[in-house]
Amino acid sequence: MKEDFYDILGVSKGATAAEIKKAYRKKAIQFHPDKNPGDAQAEANFKKAAEAYEILGDADKKARYDQYGHAAFEGGQGFGGGGMNMDDIFSQFGDIFGGGFGGFGGFGGRGGQRRAKGSNLRIRVKLTLDEILNGVEKKVKVRRKVQAKDVRYANCSQCGGSGQTVRVTNTILGRMQTAVTCPTCQGSGQSIEHRPKGSDAQGMIAEEETVSIKIPAGVEEGMQLKVSGKGNASPGNGISGDLIVLIEEITHDKFIREGNHLHHDLYISFSEAALGVAKEVDLLNGKVRIKLEPGIQAGKTLRLRGKGLPDLNGYGTGDLLVHINVWTPKTLNREQKQFFQRMAEDENFIPKPEKSDKSFFEKVKDMFA
Repeated sequence: MKEDFYDILGVSKGATAAEIKKAYRKKAIQFHPDKNPGDAQAEANFKKAAEAYEILGDADKKARYDQYGHAAFEGGQGFGGGGMNMDDIFSQFGDIFGGGFGGFGGFGGRGGQRRAKGSNLRIRVKLTLDEILNGVEKKVKVRRKVQAKDVRYANCSQCGGSGQTVRVTNTILGRMQTAVTCPTCQGSGQSIEHRPKGSDAQGMIAEEETVSIKIPAGVEEGMQLKVSGKGNASPGNGISGDLIVLIEEITHDKFIREGNHLHHDLYISFSEAALGVAKEVDLLNGKVRIKLEPGIQAGKTLRLRGKGLPDLNGYGTGDLLVHINVWTPKTLNREQKQFFQRMAEDENFIPKPEKSDKSFFEKVKDMFA
């Protein structure tokens, strides 16, 4: 039994067109394949949401569905009977995403002839913490497919350049005509008439291009950025894919990162720990002087607020956590040994009780008399 379309989108039967559209956009973004790579269940949920919106987002189809349910679309009308196609989803509902996601090798545009989208390219970019602190612009060389100059295209012989053919199906409401993607040109409306030597079957050649990537401050290891239009080009009048940039962090020799916070180990001597001292602590963008009180213990952590890394979304800046470590010398000269021996004797000295005619218990009794 097919799941109710209203339940899929999480709306009531009395929902307005705007509420239905908003609910679909939320579901589409939640289960979008770009956000859930390799997740078959997320892809299935993404398709179900598109199927539901294809019906409920159209006033006429919604009315038929409210009256007859799924039976109104048996035989292939809409997405209801013939299974889902990712390219169809991005072609017809691409504007729902508001530009936030692409068709990952699918198609752009809405209705009629569709513009095929080239495949995405992926690269890794290594960043230092100094670069992450302020953001950086990187120039990288990318080898991408572009259309050969002398390639010529002609209108598809099956669809005549429209990118669509008409499919007739029988339903309980009668014969229905549906425009479907042309199986010959895959919706582009074109076929190759001539391609130059050295190009592939689609008239494409590989070229190296220098791409400028603006990386914002606060990015983290494993994040992915998208540079629109810098993936492989698409044959004919298609649009280029995107360049997906995977962020990698280079290990710092003084700091360890934890989210937006930084950790730093500060080593001091016995004398500095005992007497107190002012110390300079390195920052990513300079230095700061801190004061350690006399008698500070190893293992104490000092928090320098706002001295970490900025939040990617602009929610403030992390802290620098300075961990105090007392350094133990491995070798001592004669005078140093004598000094620490005297210290050890002082530390182990236990004062003897004063002589008295009264016992200890008698003294306690007198205190509480």
